[in-house]
Amino acid sequence: MPEGDSIHRAAAALRTALVGKPTLRADATRLVGPLPTPGRIVERVVSHGRHLEVVWDDGLVLHTHLRRHGTWHLYREADDWRLPVADMSVELRTHDWVAVCFRAAQVETYRQFDRSRHPGFGPLAPDLRDRTADLDECANRLYHYPDQDAPVAEVLLDEHVAAGIGNVYRCEVLWATQIHPFAPVSALDGDDCADLIVVAAKLLRANLHHLRRIDTPFVKGGLAVYGRNGQRCARCGDTVSVNRSGDHGRLLYWCPGCQRHRAPQFESFDADETIEMDPHPAASRYLHDLPWRRTDAG
Repeated sequence: MPEGDSIHRAAAALRTALVGKPTLRADATRLVGPLPTPGRIVERVVSHGRHLEVVWDDGLVLHTHLRRHGTWHLYREADDWRLPVADMSVELRTHDWVAVCFRAAQVETYRQFDRSRHPGFGPLAPDLRDRTADLDECANRLYHYPDQDAPVAEVLLDEHVAAGIGNVYRCEVLWATQIHPFAPVSALDGDDCADLIVVAAKLLRANLHHLRRIDTPFVKGGLAVYGRNGQRCARCGDTVSVNRSGDHGRLLYWCPGCQRHRAPQFESFDADETIEMDPHPAASRYLHDLPWRRTDAG
């Protein structure tokens, strides 16, 4: 029987292997709900009691209830599974890992409630991955967003503005345009809205056929800010930060040093809302020893 501590350890291992990485393939037996979309990024893994959930950047949640006999295992591609294939309930594959849930009592997927995605907001916007998408329409939807006090970082995830932007892409797009992620929509002008949509479309289309990685034209070798908390910004040299944002606490990576365009006049972030890195002593030591963060640096 899985106990709370073993499920907690399994969730920690899955976070290391899955979070921030695209899912290449997902398979599940007796699944109630849709399968995760290939290429979507795992945003977090959480456990409570004998329940374990995997959450993707499009709001899809995979819920597994392990009860008495269920368990999650993590394997490398060439590893032999320790339990029979017939006992498999869920299989999630990334470029480096295979996460397998065995003998789950319940497997379902659902989408998190998000008021900005309520049907009352009208039909979905054009998909930016489609090369025929009307970018002017998306920019106009952003400029005239119903909730003008909403921060732009949250509005970019609303598929009534532009479809296809997930959490990784919104972080990279905001960095590329140097727009402050907590700027209210009301602070943006028409050019700001157009820049955001054009850059998002460019990035999404550049990665249309990449399931194993996300490339950006902004930084040589990969991502500029996503997953780089505590590291130096490639543009200004400041330290990349990460905050939880929105009703669902998605991780928002950004650079306070150079993302100053349309910054709110009064910024107030609760100290416990800012996450620099895993609080493990080794992580703290790593941050302390960064050359640009040392108090004795000349």
